Amino acid sequence: MVFKRLLGSLGVGGPSVDTVLDPGAVAPGGVVAGQVHLQGGDADFAIEHITLELVARVEAEHDDGEAEGMVAFHRCVVAGGFRLAEGEHRSVPFSFALPWETPITELYGQGLGIVLGVRTELGVAGAEDKGDLDPLAVRPLPAQEAILEALGRLGFGFRSADLELGHIGGTGQQLPFYQEIELAPAPQYAHRVDEIEVTFLAGPTGLEVVLEADRRGGFFSEGHDALNRFTVGHHDVDRTDWAAEVDGWIRRLVEHRASHGPYGHAGGGLSAQGGHDSHGAYGRRGEGGHHGDGHHSGPGMGTAVAAGAAGLAVGVVGGMVAAEVVDEVGDFFEGDEEEEGEGDEG
Repeated sequence: MVFKRLLGSLGVGGPSVDTVLDPGAVAPGGVVAGQVHLQGGDADFAIEHITLELVARVEAEHDDGEAEGMVAFHRCVVAGGFRLAEGEHRSVPFSFALPWETPITELYGQGLGIVLGVRTELGVAGAEDKGDLDPLAVRPLPAQEAILEALGRLGFGFRSADLELGHIGGTGQQLPFYQEIELAPAPQYAHRVDEIEVTFLAGPTGLEVVLEADRRGGFFSEGHDALNRFTVGHHDVDRTDWAAEVDGWIRRLVEHRASHGPYGHAGGGLSAQGGHDSHGAYGRRGEGGHHGDGHHSGPGMGTAVAAGAAGLAVGVVGGMVAAEVVDEVGDFFEGDEEEEGEGDEG
């Protein structure tokens, strides 16, 4: 999907820009590539820079509720310092690495409802214009996919995914926001938790996996949240029984939460299955920056996403889910452009 826009700062007759990304989803830490197509205007123009910016729609909590906005989290200058002749067509190839913490937007081709894109900024004759927006598809890393698939096989179901402004204390988080993937509890845990939230913080050597349980409150008690953090190496993917590993994480999360009570303390040094490190931290939502025995087989998370993404009922064909999410992303970007244009006119 490509959006065109004349440089508003230069008026009619200025150059136009299209950015076309190479097809296919990219994994965090992978390479985004494509072409920036420039069309010269009614005169020669000095192109000072072409900058690509990664932007995401992020939620922020405040005293009056929640607000959403676009947050830029990575910039890359791909060209500049040349003259674009009158009427000239020029294509500029580019490639750059995605930040490791870039949120995933799809699982097995099914959209998660995350709005993420590449915005093109063209600097011409001392003026700058952010005119071209293209949705970016990001697939999970093998370790992320293995963990989500294991959760699906254990019986957890996809509910929603969003991006939250803020920092998770005690982690190596680099971006100004983090992704939460919200899951309905598996039947064996449904009496103890309302929801499980998963956050991945990827890096060059592995992942930090932050699990949060929204704990179900009883008649005389208030429900509280629990947090645990686990580290996984990228090299662990093919030598780990992920169903057993992840089930152990969930049991540890739920059981430690019950043993420590509603206002537990930060812990550490637990020996996770498979040699992975785990760290416990417990708190209520808003504090700290983030809010059964045996194994049960079932459909994987890909099936759960196909059934649950975009709020569609179970049984809807996965392709319809993906198409609806893509349309939503396109509509959001087009609306963002219109708002920017109105602001320029004002």
